[in-house]
Amino acid sequence: MPAALGFATIALFLLLTMTKRVSVLVALVLLPVLAALAGGFAGELGGMVLDGLSKVAPTGIMIAFAVLYFSLMVDAGLFDPLIRGLLRLAKGDPMRVTVATAVLTLCVALDGDGASTFLITVSALLPVYRKLGMSPLVLSGVVCLGAGVMNMIPWGGPTVRAMAALKLESSDVFTPVLPAMGFGIAWVLVASWLIGRRERQRLGALTGPGGEAAGEPVTVTASPPGDEPVPARATAPDDEPVPVRATAPDDEPVPVKATAPGDGPGAVRVAAPAPRPLTLFNLLLTVVLVVTLILEVLPLPVLFVLGFAVALLVNHPTWEQQQALLDRHAKNVVLVTTMIFAAGVFTGVLTGTGMIDDMAGALVSVIPDSLGAHLPVLVAVTGMPLSLVFTPDAYYFGVLPVLAETAQGFGTDPAEVARAAILGQMTTGFPLSPLTAATFILVGMSGVQLGEHQRFIFRWAFATTLVMTAGAVLTGAFSL
Repeated sequence: MPAALGFATIALFLLLTMTKRVSVLVALVLLPVLAALAGGFAGELGGMVLDGLSKVAPTGIMIAFAVLYFSLMVDAGLFDPLIRGLLRLAKGDPMRVTVATAVLTLCVALDGDGASTFLITVSALLPVYRKLGMSPLVLSGVVCLGAGVMNMIPWGGPTVRAMAALKLESSDVFTPVLPAMGFGIAWVLVASWLIGRRERQRLGALTGPGGEAAGEPVTVTASPPGDEPVPARATAPDDEPVPVRATAPDDEPVPVKATAPGDGPGAVRVAAPAPRPLTLFNLLLTVVLVVTLILEVLPLPVLFVLGFAVALLVNHPTWEQQQALLDRHAKNVVLVTTMIFAAGVFTGVLTGTGMIDDMAGALVSVIPDSLGAHLPVLVAVTGMPLSLVFTPDAYYFGVLPVLAETAQGFGTDPAEVARAAILGQMTTGFPLSPLTAATFILVGMSGVQLGEHQRFIFRWAFATTLVMTAGAVLTGAFSL
């Protein structure tokens, strides 16, 4: 009964959110509550919800102050040189920006923490995507691919859990799949190139005469919900703005005078660049923050709370300035943190009712004996989709030991099952799973819906697992 309720709850959640019947927040809260009531757990519901909320509370606190910190730094222009550099290298070409996104994510994700990877990459790159009119789904999708494959590193969550659950060393689990991980990284770069080429076609390939990339990109506004970019101005070959004309009700074109910055109520307000000493201070503070995050000098929430307080005091010394910044970015904080706490309700109820554990047992029981000899390949191929169903703890501490024991009965080394698991389960699959808080950081900061994100990138992420599985078989990490 609990297993059936669990599978039904997750299936209904995916159906409702991917078809946009309800918001993700509503589904995360109400569906598990209804399932718990149907299963007869009404008396224990309050404790299970509080337990789930308490587990995600540190993540919620961290993301609240992290969003404020990076929003402050974006306002201060800290990332402007990076943005200009990317635009200069990309030459207005979305394909180059997309590949650069993959490379940056692969580098930043070396810290092994998905949340900080998403915070840093999305904060730095979202202004670039908005400037070029690129779809934010491309940003969230490519970051998902890069972070997913890099989550296999030994200090990442899945590999540590696999080693702990089966009492293995890194040399038993991670080292043999290093070549397969290389295949995965190569595929992420290829996939980002393909996605970028498609995005370039959608935007009309921002190129100059003769097919050469233009030196300066066409300036566009952020894409509306339909993901179609709206041009802000076109640029003529001699780099003179083309006059913009409005249309009167009688369809007669009416010339509109261009408004200079600061000229009239409709003018564009251009923020003055931050003083150089302040920019250097912000850069030093951010580098120190990132290094301490990687070294885990203090808990992540504490680091972001302290970092934001210092940055706010230095950049906005007066009470009025501080309140203005908080008012300006409060919406973003609320949207992301409420989603994280709602995810805490979801996982707290599913775990507390025993649904997750029963689902794990039910899954193992349906594996036929004829597939026992091929269990590593089966585990590798199914691991990524099962990230949508099982939390990392439930899979690695509940499902994996049973699978390893089953494989050993067929003469297969349990270490091979562990290697297969980390090729997809909460590695390539974690940035799509509603069961991890980091996913909501990615989609929340990118400004996309979870269902749209899943539909857009699922096949590409699953292909990463398939490529790495083929690489693992070819290099002998596990047998076919």
